[in-house]
Amino acid sequence: MKSLAMAWLAAASLTVMFVSGTSAAHASDMGTAVVPTETIYPGDIISSGQLEEVEVTNPNLTGDYAKRIREVTGMVSKRTLLPGRTIAVSTLRQPYAVTRGSNVRLVMNMGSMTITAAGTPLDDGAVGDSVRARNTDSGIIVNGTVLENGTIRVVAK
Repeated sequence: MKSLAMAWLAAASLTVMFVSGTSAAHASDMGTAVVPTETIYPGDIISSGQLEEVEVTNPNLTGDYAKRIREVTGMVSKRTLLPGRTIAVSTLRQPYAVTRGSNVRLVMNMGSMTITAAGTPLDDGAVGDSVRARNTDSGIIVNGTVLENGTIRVVAK
């Protein structure tokens, strides 16, 4: 009976050592995830001071979560992000370069000629987004692409 208990104890120790060795090696292969250090609300622009990178220890963690702080910094949250919870990339968006109802410059290039006009976006848009805008002088609604400087490049029909 005593030898059976000793054999079971030795096998149990060996198993525990094997499992912990495997999980430690596996955890280091899993990388990092970005989590907020404070609550971030929808519409907030995320700063690096609100974030930290943590080692992923849950082998069941899957999805499109952010792995580096630089992926998240400067983005806008679409949902409430809670401290210590991973940040899904799909819950983030680029900040808007133009907002609906603001005043913008509309630019249209035709060969070597450039036409500019005052306009008002009818949609919010980040850089590269296609938005509708109204020419404030003529009232005509045009489609265009938002540029980095906040102007809208109108596409010819």
